[in-house]
Amino acid sequence: MVVRSRAPLRLSFAGGGTDVAPFPETEGGAVLSATIDRYAYGSLAPRADQRISVHSLDLGTSLQFDAGAEPSFDGRLDLVKAAIRRLGEGAGGSGGFDLLLRSSAPPGSGLGSSSTMLVALVGLLREHHRLPLTDYEVAELAYQAERVDLRIRGGHQDHYAATFGGFNFIEFGERVIVNPLRVKDSVVDELQLNLLLCWTGTTRQSARIIEDQSARLAGGELETLEGLRAQKELAVAMKSALLRGELSEFGSLLGEAWKQKKRMSPLIATEFIEEAYDEAMRAGALGGKVTGAGGGGYILFYCDFARKHRLAEALTRMGGAVTDVAFERRGLTTWRA
Repeated sequence: MVVRSRAPLRLSFAGGGTDVAPFPETEGGAVLSATIDRYAYGSLAPRADQRISVHSLDLGTSLQFDAGAEPSFDGRLDLVKAAIRRLGEGAGGSGGFDLLLRSSAPPGSGLGSSSTMLVALVGLLREHHRLPLTDYEVAELAYQAERVDLRIRGGHQDHYAATFGGFNFIEFGERVIVNPLRVKDSVVDELQLNLLLCWTGTTRQSARIIEDQSARLAGGELETLEGLRAQKELAVAMKSALLRGELSEFGSLLGEAWKQKKRMSPLIATEFIEEAYDEAMRAGALGGKVTGAGGGGYILFYCDFARKHRLAEALTRMGGAVTDVAFERRGLTTWRA
């Protein structure tokens, strides 16, 4: 039977960067995030031979190789090859298959799309090989394939958010602990009504920004360290505001999270992002921040629904593309068809 998978993309509200080495090892990190109704999708169809074929609809790229061959990491769908190698070793090899992959957002969007695609792929392979993996193990395997095998700089949060789904307060230290949050339905409804996503029109390479941040932290730069410490504190404060239903406070803290995030690296803010943020505040937003490492992708704003249409109009005049937000409570899902 054909195996399908779906994993949700995420919005990171506060704490981003505290999940990137060396900060969690020395001080412990914390991220507040929630998954949304945009996804990475995968489909796996077994073959009768020992060939593996992969087709990425987003990248318009295809490749084939022997199931028993050691994959060559040459820049062509390396994330897929890394996941296949890791999960294939655990399964002892089980023949060929056809993979079809698609995402609702491009790499570099700031929604964790690359890591989420890896989670969807690990879920496919877990189901195909019938491996008894827990959600924590799925997330960690996806992290290891991306950060260790391919040495792509970044943190842990995206893999765990996509695997578990919903609103989570995720702690990083000697191990990762995902704390699901019981947010009232009425609070979730009001929050998504007052949030607005703005596409900046450009993607970015998060690894470059993260490398700069990590280098500054390792070099003892106080501004970066204080920015990260503030991010961790804001993740706790925003969690409290969310659970109490204090959404105006949540919106204002979102703006403070952006202010502190910019301290971590000069590569995070761009001229358009700063102009869009200033225009949004004039239009009635309480706060906002980029959803990923920075440098492009999406900006998330909080604005009362009564003024949200003015915010959307102002950002559209600047050339931004605006969309509403809807949350997804489920994480990685796999099924057979």
